[in-house]
Amino acid sequence: MTQTLLQPKKDYFAPMHTAEHILNQTMVRKFGCSRSISNHIEKNKSKCDYLLSVSPSSEELQKVEEVNKIIAQELPVTAEEMSREEALRRVSLERLAEDVPVVRLVFVGDYDVCPCIGKHVANTREIGIFKIISWTYENGRLRIRYKLEEK
Repeated sequence: MTQTLLQPKKDYFAPMHTAEHILNQTMVRKFGCSRSISNHIEKNKSKCDYLLSVSPSSEELQKVEEVNKIIAQELPVTAEEMSREEALRRVSLERLAEDVPVVRLVFVGDYDVCPCIGKHVANTREIGIFKIISWTYENGRLRIRYKLEEK
């Protein structure tokens, strides 16, 4: 059976899932890594794993909470379906099966864009406050555990 981006595998909690998008882009910008290689998104707490050649310092990881600066900008969160060819002109599709003809891109203002099937808030003001609970670094893998708090 052909997998498409238009059929979600899981009904993620929209605020947490949208925060994951912002976290991913923040990690890309701050550490030059790729988006999370694995994640587990839940309502009460979530985690994302990133490949990094060196363990970041506690001070560097505290700067990741700058995710809150993006959230505070009250950016619109929108989605657009397009052909695979059009999506390839905008983003990497390396994690997407080659036989997916229609791609759904999710935009967090002009801060982030990526293919995604999940549910998202309409505006980042709906997310709350991003807080890193803990982090570990082992064998090149950084795991960030985080939660959202009410404003």
